[in-house]
Amino acid sequence: MEAFTKMTAKAVPIDIANCDTDQIIPARFLRRARWDLQDKTFLFHDLRFDADGSSKGFVFDDPGHAGARIIVADKNWGCGSSRENAVTALQANDIRAVIAPSIADIHYNNCTKRGVVPVELPVDVVAAMREHLHASPGAEITVDLETQTVTGPDGATHGFEIGAYDRHRMLNGLDEIAYTLEFDDAISAFENQRRQTADWLY
Repeated sequence: MEAFTKMTAKAVPIDIANCDTDQIIPARFLRRARWDLQDKTFLFHDLRFDADGSSKGFVFDDPGHAGARIIVADKNWGCGSSRENAVTALQANDIRAVIAPSIADIHYNNCTKRGVVPVELPVDVVAAMREHLHASPGAEITVDLETQTVTGPDGATHGFEIGAYDRHRMLNGLDEIAYTLEFDDAISAFENQRRQTADWLY
């Protein structure tokens, strides 16, 4: 997993309350092989494209937001199906952080497991950020995981909460397996001691 410490990047506003995971990546794409899920067009596919593949002019494809790595969303982002592929679709488009007033629990956890920083801020703060981004496409936001702060496009800084365990893993680029392997020596020592005190288990 790629480590995340601090990132300043363009942000794109998504003004959809209760944007569920089927809008993030439609269910019909989930049957694809894992490498196919890296297709950038799967993200927001039905919001972005007509049946013939022509663009609907969705905000994500606005040239002013090209290269955005942060999504600023509305309330209850990522609700619905628990599919982890919703995060895969974000990563395929280089999205490393999502800012919203609220993020559905399972999607929030899927983000932390894959290195996408989920940030929850007050509804009025997030709404003002989206309004600024609409007015000034290409504006940047800074997400600092180390200090747990977000600096909006207006220069205002806001603190956010994140679990210490998830913060540690993302700062150090550790998925859950890599995190467990940090304790490899202690695990081996326990196993060796256990063989001596309870050899009947082996």
